[in-house]
Amino acid sequence: MALRKAQQPLKEFAFIDSLVRRFPTRAPGLVRGIGDDAAVVTLPAHRQLVVTTDLLAEGIHFDLRTASFEDIGYKAAIANLSDIAAMGARPEHVLVALAIPASCSTPHILRLYRGLMAACRPYRVSLIGGDTSASSHGLFLSLTVTGTVPTGSALLRSGARVGDLIYVTGTLGDSLAGLQLLSRRDHMAALRLPRKDRQFLLTRHRRPVAHCRFGQFLRTHRLASAAIDLSDGLSGDLRHLCTQSHVGAEIHADSLPFSSALLCYATASRMDPAALALRGGEDYELLWTVAPSKSRRLQRAAKQPGRRITCIGVIRPHGFGIRMRTEDGRLRPVPITSYEHFR
Repeated sequence: MALRKAQQPLKEFAFIDSLVRRFPTRAPGLVRGIGDDAAVVTLPAHRQLVVTTDLLAEGIHFDLRTASFEDIGYKAAIANLSDIAAMGARPEHVLVALAIPASCSTPHILRLYRGLMAACRPYRVSLIGGDTSASSHGLFLSLTVTGTVPTGSALLRSGARVGDLIYVTGTLGDSLAGLQLLSRRDHMAALRLPRKDRQFLLTRHRRPVAHCRFGQFLRTHRLASAAIDLSDGLSGDLRHLCTQSHVGAEIHADSLPFSSALLCYATASRMDPAALALRGGEDYELLWTVAPSKSRRLQRAAKQPGRRITCIGVIRPHGFGIRMRTEDGRLRPVPITSYEHFR
C-alpha cells in the first residue's frame, strides 16, 4: 500500500501517552508498566521466566505496498507468541521498540499497535513498555514477549529421542503460497485459483495463528519430548531440532498435511506442494516429537473441533541425517530450503 503524506507528525511523549490511554494495562503481577524507566513484574512462585524477541525490518520482513500496518503489527506479535507457544509457556507481557521514518504518521503507527494488540488480546498479553526512535531508513520494529512456565517444565528442542514420532499442527506451506500470490510471482496461477482459495492463502500469510494453548497442553500432559515452531520452514526448523537433540529424522512425503487451497495453488503453479512445505516459513505451526507409547494418548487428547495434528515421520539416529521417504518408497536427503538471513 502506498503511504500518503503524513498528516499528523509523531510527537514521542504525546504518542506514548496515547498508548497508555488506548491500551491500559491491568495484568496480574505487574507492579509498574509504561511510564517509568523500566517495567516491574512480580513472578509467581515456582515459575520460570521465558523471554523471546524478534526484529522486523521494512523491505526484509514486510513490504508496505502489500501489507497494512495492522497486518505488520499482528504478524510481529504472532512471531513472538509462537516462540512462547513452542516452549509450552503462558505468554504474559509484550514490549515494543519502533524506529519510525518520517513517512509514517501517528495514525499509521496506532494502526500497527491495533493489529499487534489484536493478536495479543486472546492470550491476555499486556503491553508494558518499549521504546521509540526516528529512522532514516524505513520502519523497524522489535518485540519482546515474556511468558512463564512451572519450574523445570519448559519444552526444549533438545529432548527428541530415536524412535520418537514427529507431529505437526495444522497445514504446511500456506503462508509461502500467500506471499507468492501477493508478490505476483505467478500471475497466471493466481488467475486460475478460485477466489476462496486465494483468500484463504492470503489470510494464512497475513493473519497466522500462534498455538499458545496447545503448546501448554503438550507441556501439561507431558506429550512432547522436544518442540519448535515452524517460522522459517520445515526443512530448516526440523534441522534445528535435530541438531539440538543430536538425532536424524525421516519425513514421510505422503503424510505432510496440506490445505485444499494449497493443493489447488500447487496445481495451478505447477509446483510440488512438499517443496512449498519444506521451504515455506511463517506458518507458525508447532512441530514436536513424542514417544510412541504416548502417541495414542496424544491422538485421543487432541481431538477437539478445529484442531488438526498429523504424524509426519520418525526420529532416526544422528548418522541417518534428515531424509524424506517419497511416495514410491525411496529415501532422499532433505536440502535446507528454508529462509536464512545472510545466506
